[in-house]
Amino acid sequence: MDFHSYKTIQFQREGRVLRVLLNNGPMNVIDHCLHGELSRVFEDIQHDEDSDLVILTGANRAFCAGGDADWMQAMIDDPSIFRAIATDAKRIVFSLLELEKPMICKINGPAAGLGATIALMSDLIIADEDTFIGDPHVKMGFVAGDGGAVIWPQLVGFAKAKELLLTGDMLSTKEAVGLGLINYALPAVELENKVQELAARIMANPRWAVRWTKTVTNMALRDLAQRLMDPSVAYEMMSNLTSDHQEAVNAFREKRKPEFTGE
Repeated sequence: MDFHSYKTIQFQREGRVLRVLLNNGPMNVIDHCLHGELSRVFEDIQHDEDSDLVILTGANRAFCAGGDADWMQAMIDDPSIFRAIATDAKRIVFSLLELEKPMICKINGPAAGLGATIALMSDLIIADEDTFIGDPHVKMGFVAGDGGAVIWPQLVGFAKAKELLLTGDMLSTKEAVGLGLINYALPAVELENKVQELAARIMANPRWAVRWTKTVTNMALRDLAQRLMDPSVAYEMMSNLTSDHQEAVNAFREKRKPEFTGE
């Protein structure tokens, strides 16, 4: 597979391990370009004949810090931009859950919003113990429609998932381990060794046994995503039109506390 067309994602080959690095500025924020590339990258990885395992991480200070404020403003100014990416939003989730190859997510910095969703839909998640993960969609006046409502309840149960999704609070990765949300939270200097250890243990097993075990395990999540993603994206598109979403974007850009009106 030729990955040279990607602008915001980098690829490195380590034998039959493919390292995938999000690389879109220091915080790896999701803008139009990265969102579009995320909608096709997992399908391309599936069809890459030279890899059997994927390590997903961030190239910079964050794993993925969520949506870009300028892109959010563009979608407020022209809602047709949001409408145009609805299919891509669903494809990101579906292609993640349909990827047969095992994927280890190395959270090297904050993972927020869609960044957290992508991490949590990986197979094993190893994080820097000094960073955070969460889905703060509601703090931006947005519905958690890009997969958060699918994956969080499955990992931590509905009560805790609703607490976290409705408050938009971020968790320390140590807290996330305690909740069963991620596998390991380790000092930064130990992350890569743990990733390599787990990769080696998985790669020591027969390829098709590993791939198809993952496939069967993901079937329930795939069924759930098929039911939830259409209404999730639709509700998120509706929240894009609210005054409170505009206020959240304004406050974020102006580095002040938002003043919501409920509209």
